[in-house]
Amino acid sequence: MGIVNLTPDSFSGDGMGDDAAAAIAHAEMQRDAGADMLDLGAESTRPGAPPVPVELELTRLLPVLRVVRDWGLPVSVDTNKPDVMRAVLAEGAALINDIAALQTPGALAVVAASDAGVCLMHMQGEPRTMQTSPHYSDVTGEVRAFLAERVAACNAAGIGNERLLIDPGFGFGKTVEHNYTLLREMSRFIDLGVPLLAGLSRKSMLGAVTGQPNGVARLPASVAAAVLAVERGAWIVRVHDVAATKDALAVWAAMNRTETKDTIENSGRKQ
Repeated sequence: MGIVNLTPDSFSGDGMGDDAAAAIAHAEMQRDAGADMLDLGAESTRPGAPPVPVELELTRLLPVLRVVRDWGLPVSVDTNKPDVMRAVLAEGAALINDIAALQTPGALAVVAASDAGVCLMHMQGEPRTMQTSPHYSDVTGEVRAFLAERVAACNAAGIGNERLLIDPGFGFGKTVEHNYTLLREMSRFIDLGVPLLAGLSRKSMLGAVTGQPNGVARLPASVAAAVLAVERGAWIVRVHDVAATKDALAVWAAMNRTETKDTIENSGRKQ
């Protein structure tokens, strides 16, 4: 999933703000680098970020969505506002990527009335305060229980598992230690029966262990994190650096194919 930030205050330094032409060019670069889908976001969710009015969010989103929706790739929109969801779904968005997991009043009904997919993310608190003092007794268990409850709520509203993704929400109300525990234990989410999305790209948890500042300096760590996430069960990785991530995953996949082939051949020899 290639990220296209339509905000002026992205933590990763790649926000396009209100420049639709620049955002479309960036989306084209993500497509040409091999993205399987695009994720448009017009409201920053970095720690401390203020909310954005619906009108401004749509002003940023719609001119870009109306172009990229015709490229043959699924387009996701990162929003938690029902009015924004309704508008972008009408304009051809294939997926809603919601940091609030459809808990905002009205959001569940909007998505249920469509045939779009939705990504349900875990967040403790809300963006302005989520990193003040995150706390858990068992971070993976608590995040898993929350996501299981939201999957059940979607099912009850008529949204089947075939339309759902889940995201443990790295960096959303978690300490560095919480984030690495979640990454290490991601396989605990697999039995929920819903594909798993991991968004680790360029996040502060990577800077905390590498000492690298924001932005492209965190590219190597982001690629390593994406491979580790896929190894632990992620179906989709949401990334800023599509080409580098795809190359790393191609090497990982080739190794696994060779390992499987060797195992089968060795098993045949033993027989």
